[in-house]
Amino acid sequence: MEFIRRLFSDLGITDFAMPSVGIFDILDIIIVAYILYKIIFWIKETRAWALFKGILVIFAFAAIALVLRLNTILWILSNTISVGIIAIIVVFQPEMRKALEQLGKGRFFSYFAKMDASAEDEKSAARTIDEIVKATDKMGAERTGALILIEQDVPLGDLERTGIPIDAVVTNQLLINIFEHNTPLHDGAVIIRRNRVAAATCFLPLTESNDVSMELGTRHRAAIGASEVSDALVIVVSEETGTISMAKGGTLYRNLSSETLRSMLSHTSQHSSKRKLMLWKGRLGK
Repeated sequence: MEFIRRLFSDLGITDFAMPSVGIFDILDIIIVAYILYKIIFWIKETRAWALFKGILVIFAFAAIALVLRLNTILWILSNTISVGIIAIIVVFQPEMRKALEQLGKGRFFSYFAKMDASAEDEKSAARTIDEIVKATDKMGAERTGALILIEQDVPLGDLERTGIPIDAVVTNQLLINIFEHNTPLHDGAVIIRRNRVAAATCFLPLTESNDVSMELGTRHRAAIGASEVSDALVIVVSEETGTISMAKGGTLYRNLSSETLRSMLSHTSQHSSKRKLMLWKGRLGK
C-alpha cells in the first residue's frame, strides 16, 4: 500500500486515498471478472476475436496517452467515444445477436462452459487424415465435387452457422455420401473440427484476388477465400477433372496425389499438435 501511495505521489496525485474493501466488494469483482472472461472466451469462438484485439490496442494506446498526458489525443478520443460505441455495436452485431439468441434459448452459459481440449490425440488425427484421403481419392476417381475445411487455430463458428450441424465421426463413407450428387447436403462445404464432422452445406467467402486463374470455378475460389480469412486447410475435389487441390494461407496447391495430400495434412497436424501441447504445458506450469 505504501508503494502505491508513493507511486501516486510521484505522479502528482496528492489526494489519493485507499478505499476500504469488504467481502461484498470482493464478490462483486469476482462476478464481473468471471462475466468478462466468459464474454472474451465466447468472442474467441468467432472471427470477431481479431476485431476485439484491435479494440484492446486502441484502449492500450489511450492509456498510454493518459499517462503521458497527450492532451490532443485524449481530446480526440473523448469526443469520438460516442461514435465508437455505435461502431462497436454495428461491427459486433452478428455476434451480439447470436449471444442474445443463446440467452433466450437458455443455453447461454452451457455454450460458454465449453473448454478448449488439450493436445489433439495423434492416433485419432491420423485416422481422420486417412479417412479424408480415402474419401477424396474415391471422389476424385468418380469426379464428385467436394469442399472440405479442416479447422486449425482460428475458429470457424461464423462459417459453421451457415450450414447444417452434423457432429459425427469422420469416415470416408460419410464424406462420400454427403457430396454424392443430388443429395440434400452435397451443395456447400463440410467443416471438420477436432476429428469430427461439425457441419455440412456451409457457405464460404469467395476470394477477391485477381491472381486466381480464370479456369478455376466457384468451388476453388471459395476454398482460397476461406483460407484467406482463416488458417484452415481447405481440400477441393474438382467435379470437372477429378483433381485434388488444397488451399492454405490463400495459396492453392493443385493436382495433388493421395500421398502428397496425406503428407501435407500429416505435417500440419503434427505441427499443430506440438504447438497446442506446448501451450497446454505452459498453462499447467502457471
